[in-house]
Amino acid sequence: MKLLRYGKAGEERPGILDASGRLRDLSGHVADLSGLYLSDQCLEKLRAIDTERLPRVEGTPRIGPCVGDVGKFICIGLNYSDHAAETGATVPPEPIVFMKATSSICGPNDGIEIPRHSQKTDWEVELGVVIGKTAKYVSEADALDHVAGYCVINDVSERAFQIEREGQWCKGKGCDTFGPIGPWLVTRDDVADPQNLDLWLEVDGHRYQQGSTRTMVFGVAYLVSYLSQFMSLQPGDIISTGTPPGVGLGQHPPVYLRPGQTVRLGIEGLGEQSQHTYPAE
Repeated sequence: MKLLRYGKAGEERPGILDASGRLRDLSGHVADLSGLYLSDQCLEKLRAIDTERLPRVEGTPRIGPCVGDVGKFICIGLNYSDHAAETGATVPPEPIVFMKATSSICGPNDGIEIPRHSQKTDWEVELGVVIGKTAKYVSEADALDHVAGYCVINDVSERAFQIEREGQWCKGKGCDTFGPIGPWLVTRDDVADPQNLDLWLEVDGHRYQQGSTRTMVFGVAYLVSYLSQFMSLQPGDIISTGTPPGVGLGQHPPVYLRPGQTVRLGIEGLGEQSQHTYPAE
């Protein structure tokens, strides 16, 4: 299933794509696509619905983040060996873990705000993993049973804030609009292998990132299990699993976003995003 949320920011309604790719309203069946409605039991009920009988949503409404009321937005750094190499870093022996502020979350086609005093706002296409069942001390073998589905994430990053301003990475990762999520939450039954997905990103039509989740250092099942040893993962939590090479920081010389540009990105089977950049007021 391809589940999504549509409507004005803060007023999103749950929706689903039918077999023809048309948007249908799900609000008669679930209040929202938040953690309360992402269990296997709830998803099975949604899967049993005849989508052709659901109300069709006309026009082209705004698409919101595909998950509502996110509790934790957990990210993994340097999780592609070729990306680590382009930034001059070594592959870590264990996953690098940091958080993005949930206030950074926005829709997949909402704009990216270039923060005040920013000179190094960067892009990162990433595979997002959405938790559907509480995971605490789970084994790698059982980890994917706790996943509701997958989505596209742009882990927008301000490199000077992240690297040059001391402290942890969160200062450069949690700015408003730095977490576009969606367009869809694709349920795990529709993703045959999360370790075999192509992903890409373009800025103003120039393709900077082209990679595959095959080259992840730590795979999805390992990450879910690993994180669950340190914190319980709750339904609706999101894990952003790292980015392939081609970020602005890795260019020679580095290239960063400026107001008035268009960023497009996507992952095989999970949809595409498109964002325009604009300056903070």
